[in-house]
Amino acid sequence: MIGLIVAMRSEFDMVFKTLHNAEEKQIKHFTFATGQINNNPVVLMQSGMGKVNAALATCEMIENFHPDYIINTGLAGGLSPELSVMDIVLGEDVVYHDVWCGEENEYGQVQGLPAIFHGDKNLINKATAISADVKIIKGLITSGDQFISDIAELKKIKNRFPSGLAVDMESGAIAQTCYLYNIPFLSIRIISDTPGIENHYQQYHDFWNKAPEKSCEIICQLIA
Repeated sequence: MIGLIVAMRSEFDMVFKTLHNAEEKQIKHFTFATGQINNNPVVLMQSGMGKVNAALATCEMIENFHPDYIINTGLAGGLSPELSVMDIVLGEDVVYHDVWCGEENEYGQVQGLPAIFHGDKNLINKATAISADVKIIKGLITSGDQFISDIAELKKIKNRFPSGLAVDMESGAIAQTCYLYNIPFLSIRIISDTPGIENHYQQYHDFWNKAPEKSCEIICQLIA
């Protein structure tokens, strides 16, 4: 079974429409749906935003459905000038940009855990082979409990993680949980905005007209 985690209801609804024999259910305060995409069994869930929601949701998915893989998809702010809105970043590596546990640890490292979590190579290889009308690039996703809109914050993250391509709010927590449960994981993030530019919030809101469809298209191709 393939586990799909999204943060937003609009993303959940878009993927839900593609499920065959779809059944929606509530477990605690999380919404799940089971079904098939291209005859592959899928469990879809909406986690909500942020690290705590993402980690709890991932635990509930693993404990209740025992997925073979977990794929997280959603939005991310762009950290690289080589990326444009609607381009897609595959989380070859995922790191926290807002964690500091002292001098004996690397910045972003939760003490006792790896400094960087790695996306599953098999899923990355399949995702890079997807045919799409946007750029698909693998690299580093930075993650933390902040919506980055200020250019100074953007530069701070980029200075700490020069190879960073995207910044989001859930990938790190899902990656950490999958690491602890030994579940292959991949984060697929669509660039929604470029923090720091003029009219940044308008760029972000306009993006929602196309984002769920593109996210769903890529996920369905990957599952196929």
